[in-house]
This record gives sequence, structure tokens and C-alpha cells, in this order.
Amino acid sequence: MKTITVGITGASGSIYAQRLLQYLNDSPEVARIDLVISQAGVRVVREELGINVSGTEPRVIREFIGVESGKILLHPASDIGANIASGSYLSDAMVIVPCSMGSLAAIATGATRDLVHRAADVVLKENRTLIIVPRETPLNVIHLENMLKLAKMGVRIIPAMPGFYHFPKTIDDLIEHFTHRLLDHLGIAHEQKTRWQGSKPKSTS
Repeated sequence: MKTITVGITGASGSIYAQRLLQYLNDSPEVARIDLVISQAGVRVVREELGINVSGTEPRVIREFIGVESGKILLHPASDIGANIASGSYLSDAMVIVPCSMGSLAAIATGATRDLVHRAADVVLKENRTLIIVPRETPLNVIHLENMLKLAKMGVRIIPAMPGFYHFPKTIDDLIEHFTHRLLDHLGIAHEQKTRWQGSKPKSTS
């Protein structure tokens, strides 16, 4: 049974966070999900999905993922005294999806401004799995250098880049495929066929 921390920041792509939370909530392998949404993340979720995720009352989770959840605990981004701000709190992994370039920079330099950054800093210092899903284009040298710095620390950088080898027919197909790739890196089993099986050999007859 895994304990996963999910951070949402103010980059475009909040649909990925919503879909990931739905799958984590449904997974029998996940016992607890600690969720923290930055102030900018709250705004992006509202603008992209039309959902108000400000506050910490139960209706936020219900409206965000569509069901009641006994697994997800929503922490205020300002609460630096939350359990996920301490290395003594045991968790298996943290994923920040989507991750803004501002949050990426804060984590890369150790300049923690809110609970998302502090929780990521804790995951780094405790040598646990940290996955960052940057969503920006084009990337400047600062962005690339920050990603390289984190990658050298062992952070998994998984940009929100959809693949097309599975022949998607809809935008939802792209979202699903990328979300399943995140589940792969979190070590969460799923039944979706998201892995490349190799090209079929051409007949020589």
C-alpha cells in the first residue's frame, strides 16, 4: 500500500492532475494521497476545468475528481507545518503535475515558497521518488539548466508530451496515455496497453 503526494502548480495541464488523482483514488495499491495545490494552481484549475479548488473542505475533492474520497487529504499550500513538510512523515513518492517553471526553479534552488516546494524538498533530502511534469514551451536556458540540475539529483523529469504511436483518436486518448505513463513511474499497476510492443515484421513472401 503506497502513500503518494501530489502537487499541482500554476502551469497549463491541470487535466493531467485530475486524471491522475482519479486513478490513484481508484487503485487498491494506494492507501493515502496527500494533495497540495498552489495559489496559481487553483487559478489554472478554475480557468481550464471550471472547478473551484480553493479551500480544504470535502466538496473540493468531490468536485475535482467527481466522487467522494476517503484517501485524499488536501493541504493548504500555506501550511508549512503539514505532515508532508517533514521527512519523518513516510511517503513513497511525490509527483508535481503540472509543474510550472517557477516551481521548478524554486525546487532546483531550494528556495521553498509554499508547501509544494517544501514537500518536494523533503522528498529530495530523504532520497525518495520525485516526479516532475513540466508544461512549458519553448524552453529557455534557465528552464533547461534547472531540469538538468534536478535530473542529476535523481528527479524524474516527465514532460507533458503526448505520444502518437498508440493511434489516439481523441484528446482524451492522449490524456489517458500520458496518465498511464505516470502510473508506470509511480509503480502503480493498470490494465491499459500503453507500452510499445514493437513493429510487426513485414512479410517477405
